[in-house]
Amino acid sequence: MHRSATDPRRRVLHLAQPVEGGVARVVLDLTKAQLTAGLRVAVACPGGELADAARTLGAEVHEWRAGRSPGTDLPDEVRRLGRLVGAVRPELVHAHSAKAGLAGRLALRGRVPTLFQPHAWSFEAVGGTTAALALRWERWGARWAHRVVCVSEAERATGVRAGIRARYAVVSNGIDTGRFTPGAPDAPGRSGPGEPLVVCVGRLCPQKGQDVLLRAWPEVLRRVPGARLVLVGDGPDHEALRRLAPESVEFTGAVADVRPWYRAADLVVLPSRWEGMALAPLEAMSCGRPVLVTDVDGARESLPPGDRGPCLVPPGQPGALADAVAGLLLDPELRSALGERGRRHVQSTHEVRRTAEAVAELYRELLGERPLVSSERRESIHS
Repeated sequence: MHRSATDPRRRVLHLAQPVEGGVARVVLDLTKAQLTAGLRVAVACPGGELADAARTLGAEVHEWRAGRSPGTDLPDEVRRLGRLVGAVRPELVHAHSAKAGLAGRLALRGRVPTLFQPHAWSFEAVGGTTAALALRWERWGARWAHRVVCVSEAERATGVRAGIRARYAVVSNGIDTGRFTPGAPDAPGRSGPGEPLVVCVGRLCPQKGQDVLLRAWPEVLRRVPGARLVLVGDGPDHEALRRLAPESVEFTGAVADVRPWYRAADLVVLPSRWEGMALAPLEAMSCGRPVLVTDVDGARESLPPGDRGPCLVPPGQPGALADAVAGLLLDPELRSALGERGRRHVQSTHEVRRTAEAVAELYRELLGERPLVSSERRESIHS
């Protein structure tokens, strides 16, 4: 594998699309840890907040022009990526999410050690013919990933059941528990001590299921008068969700720091239709707040095992969600106990340093293997 004559450090390339939300956070956490460990880290993405933040950390940032979804521009995106890889000359490529995983594997075809991290399977996000095509690709493309890194055991099991034959590794998402800490429930979220506050943090899109929560909200208000709901985040469904929302619902848009909202919340809800393993429940639990999530892959696995009864609801069912939200709002002692147990759970199993070290071990394993192709072939693909 190529190594600079003037800089002997290993060079890793993170390839990402999308460039916001949980995927960006994972890339940035890994970038920070790897730079600290002495790796040379490059990030290729279509600009945005990920590029700005990675550059601030000290990573090499390369613009890769690519849309969020596959389309007619895919061949050009793959060619651009091939040229970019040739210029960066990484010893290992870590591709994040479906689009980067598609383009990255097509460009590299296994000729450079490649990790693919789905962050939730592409075929779960769509339906009909599109889902069938996505599944067919994932089965075919697995041959060009030296590891498929799943963020939960459930995500790995879904891949296996779907017939994706790969060398899997499970590395749960982690967060900085020193940053996400309990604190006073001050502004912006709390306007009055007697108002129960429900907070939902996530991109406003079908995956995150805010529409289900909005349909459940009138029943919550009937049982818990005066309750407030705040949707933190932005996304393509912003206007459609506003049309569903009653006056007691607030939209914050994207925020620079979500911690005050967690700390202000009586309950944090994530009504997702599918997940790999969302960061929002982990962050909320680390802040000592109780969480309620849907019983989907990754989400259930983020909870302490003993809390999966009161904190899990079926996806896509407003009635069940309303019952669970109202029940928890009316039981402050249970919410307090759930918050305390959740923080201990995240500290013991989802600390970001544990995640970074598990990924580093995968890198060491791959980089310590015999060369995957001859030295002449390696030079040809980088030229």
